[in-house]
Amino acid sequence: MTITSTVPRKTRSLPPLMTLTEAAAGRLRELYAKGEQGKLLRIGVKTKGCSGMSYDMSWTVEPVSSDEVVTDKGLTVLVDRKASLFLIGTVMDYEKKNLTAGFTFVNPNEKGRCGCGESFHI
Repeated sequence: MTITSTVPRKTRSLPPLMTLTEAAAGRLRELYAKGEQGKLLRIGVKTKGCSGMSYDMSWTVEPVSSDEVVTDKGLTVLVDRKASLFLIGTVMDYEKKNLTAGFTFVNPNEKGRCGCGESFHI
């Protein structure tokens, strides 16, 4: 008689879909409190630019069934489910430079960016 037993496989935890830096959270709080009050930021990925993909941000009143809801630092951001595989582990930041200011993304899935920085590929 042979007895076999199976040992449960250890699963590793996935990184969060997206996190916010303190700077990004601060800027989002400002936007949510002022002109975008009552709305939520939706982040997606579109086919665009010389490298093939770019980040897309838009405002919406409420989530739809195809949104992933991300909560970080007490704020809610929506991620388009079609973009979630491209964004796993991404950190959203807000940077102010001499002539520009805006949200930036540090995405561990990116393999490269175009020369102007507008688009990326995975």
